[in-house]
Amino acid sequence: MAACFKTCLLIDDNYIDNFVTRKIIEGSNFVESITVVRSATEAITALQNGSIKPDVIFLDVRMPLMGGFEFLEEYEKIDIDKDAVKIFMLSSSLDPLDLRKSTDNKYITQFIHKPLTQKALEELCP
Repeated sequence: MAACFKTCLLIDDNYIDNFVTRKIIEGSNFVESITVVRSATEAITALQNGSIKPDVIFLDVRMPLMGGFEFLEEYEKIDIDKDAVKIFMLSSSLDPLDLRKSTDNKYITQFIHKPLTQKALEELCP
């Protein structure tokens, strides 16, 4: 069976969260390849220069220097086919404002509470 997506970009500053999320994704048939970056600024640079061309992005809300919502402001300025990219906000935040902001953002496909699970991945496959 083919993977749901070709390339995944995981953006999260937390090493443990990245380890767990990566293992869950690798243990599924969700994507062919996964790239993990620990800062939103690194992700923006990689998207701008074309070194990463993801079909799907898992984006943390709270990160130092540039959080998830600030990433989305910079993401909007990048000249790529945004219709071809699904962004899932992956966060442990229980702040209702974060949920509302993600629901209102045109680039966010869905808000998912950490930890990511196998079941949640299955539900994200088109």
